[in-house]
Amino acid sequence: MEDRVKQMAKLAIDALEDKKGESISVLDISEVSVIADLFIIAGGSNKNQVQALCDNVTEKLGREGFPENHIEGYDNGNWILVDFGDIIVHIFDKENRTLYDLERIWRDGKHIEKDSL
Repeated sequence: MEDRVKQMAKLAIDALEDKKGESISVLDISEVSVIADLFIIAGGSNKNQVQALCDNVTEKLGREGFPENHIEGYDNGNWILVDFGDIIVHIFDKENRTLYDLERIWRDGKHIEKDSL
């Protein structure tokens, strides 16, 4: 995995942790898909927190020269997808995280611990 991808992932995880993101997980999907190298999945307890998590991630990565390509779902605030190209950050409220269960859908991806980035 490229150092650039690792740097982006660390920044995103730190930004999510700063705003008390819940159950943060990292999936390496590079072997199973061409859409990105990593999915970073996190939860928030309500719409305001989900949006705050998104705002913090885009701000921190943007400041380091990694602007987002696209944001989907911000207004609803129940599942926000932030596409940074090599990484895609998914931020869910509790109900939708359980409903969509990306970790199960993308189970062919490899779970990565933050410390190994």
